[in-house]
Amino acid sequence: MRTFYLVRHALKEKDVGDVAITAEGRLQAEATGRFFKGKTIDAIVASPLLRTKQTAAYMALSLGLEAAVVVEDNRLRERANWGDLPGQSFDAFIAMWEQCTRDPSYIPPAGDSARQAGERFAAALLEIGDAAPHGSSVVIVTHGGVLTDFLVHYFDEMELNRWHPEFVAVQSTLVPECSITQITYDDGQFRIERFASVEHLNDC
Repeated sequence: MRTFYLVRHALKEKDVGDVAITAEGRLQAEATGRFFKGKTIDAIVASPLLRTKQTAAYMALSLGLEAAVVVEDNRLRERANWGDLPGQSFDAFIAMWEQCTRDPSYIPPAGDSARQAGERFAAALLEIGDAAPHGSSVVIVTHGGVLTDFLVHYFDEMELNRWHPEFVAVQSTLVPECSITQITYDDGQFRIERFASVEHLNDC
């Protein structure tokens, strides 16, 4: 069995493009890194966007590791990012996002459909899980949207509703910054062990 800790990036700046995390976000990332102290972490893998790379780097430093240990995987990126479509207003981006959430097969003018995002995220976890030795633990630093895209793509609604009674309908609100979702992987199957936990951020 392998364990994945799926971490949403820390609080980011409210601006267009590939934005950085805020000062508060740095504290969140450091606290998240401290959560993993005493645990054996075999790898830290992050999306290539700046907010995830910074979150992962501060987590690594909090664990006493070099930021260079973080590996990037493009399949962990968000389904769409504000700024991918030149000149798109924030309101237009949100409308596009919500349409993707309502209709998982809708392919936006910039980015992936929710289904495509969930599939590539699942493919990344399957590849990482199959390559990792039994007993390994891997931290995945990613985004709230693609994380729930993966969960909705992979798990049936009955299982998801164990974690929230209207999971699919309200999925965009369920994953706070630096929350930890823990899943296990064994024999090609995933199992949710913990969803969107933020207890480690109580002191932030």
